[in-house]
Amino acid sequence: METKEPQVQSSDKNSNTVGHSMVEFFVVIAKYRWFLFLFIFIISAGATTYALLATKWFKATASVLPAEQAGVIGSFGGLTSLVKSFSPSKGLAALSGTSEVDRYIAILKSGTMLDDVISKFNIREEYEMEDAYYEKVVKAFVSNLEINVEDEGNLVVSVYDKDPQKAADIANYMIIKLNDINTRLSITNAKANREFIERRYVENIITIDSLEFEMQTFLEKYGVIAVPEQLEATVKAMSDIYAKLAQNEVELSVMKRTYGEHSPLTMNAEIAVEEMKRKIEMINAGQGLSEDGVNLLIPFKKAPGLGYKYFKIYRDLEIQYKILEFVQPMYEEAKVEEVRNTPSVIVLDYAGPAERKAKPKGSVYLVVSFLSSTLIGLLIVFTLEGINKVKLHSPEKYAYIRNSFRFRSGKRNQTINS
Repeated sequence: METKEPQVQSSDKNSNTVGHSMVEFFVVIAKYRWFLFLFIFIISAGATTYALLATKWFKATASVLPAEQAGVIGSFGGLTSLVKSFSPSKGLAALSGTSEVDRYIAILKSGTMLDDVISKFNIREEYEMEDAYYEKVVKAFVSNLEINVEDEGNLVVSVYDKDPQKAADIANYMIIKLNDINTRLSITNAKANREFIERRYVENIITIDSLEFEMQTFLEKYGVIAVPEQLEATVKAMSDIYAKLAQNEVELSVMKRTYGEHSPLTMNAEIAVEEMKRKIEMINAGQGLSEDGVNLLIPFKKAPGLGYKYFKIYRDLEIQYKILEFVQPMYEEAKVEEVRNTPSVIVLDYAGPAERKAKPKGSVYLVVSFLSSTLIGLLIVFTLEGINKVKLHSPEKYAYIRNSFRFRSGKRNQTINS
């Protein structure tokens, strides 16, 4: 129980201290109420009056959406987006994830756009900055320009100006200029795409022509038409002949043992075996052409080499045909994209002249000045009250502080005078 008594006393002491502080707070406010009232009133009224009498700025807003750049040749499917991916300006953008709207923002903030707007609408004269550096003029205009991307994906361009109609004209002009610059850049990119794909297309055509000529020369040189089929026929014919030769040799051996070597039957069998061997030699030598000069059977000894050469040429030719199937539609679409000049920006809302000013807003100035003047006033009165307490309860400390300020101020004045 004895250990709890100090805690109770401490709690009561803290409660008394908090209560005393709150009472003292309200006492100080009551003491300096007229000062606070006048201080807050004068500052708030002055700031609000300034907002009401200052130059009025009007806001004009235009909203746009990126135009959907669909491929002209719809049957090519995904080739459209693939063609666009060859754009030289999108090389780094693909790494950073830059979207079409980001590109519009970059154009709107570009030096080309700002220079044109400042010159066309005499911004330097309107801002009374004829003798100022051009960078300051640009900075002043940019401070009155807002570019935002809404959650729905549309781009909003807002311009502040002293003339509501001029603000609308500037916003609309920037949208038109955005469309012109972006269209010009798109055409330039499309031209670069076309030139790149055209070089690949021409190279592909030249390679195909060379391989087709090489194939024709090969077929004419060796008198073949379809190497795989003829190789298969050659192998089948040879296997049949060797099988027949083996059969005839067996029959010849039987006849020699049965009828003797000088028997007419044995001699006929020997002639049949010799004919079989001569036929095999003719096939190996590539003899036995048809009437039109085409080898129906490929020379057996040359078959491996001919097959390798044929399949090498055939493989390269098929690869080039596949490349042509891919490149030719891209080339045709790139030519269409180059000459197409369609708007790249869809205007959702054109800017119109505002009926009410956008800044400075009296309500904002009133709230901000009221809060700031209240905080500053409280700081002043509590500082004065604290000095008075020190003066009343600790005259020595007050004198020391006062003398310190006097000494520092006197020393500063001597430094300035010297």
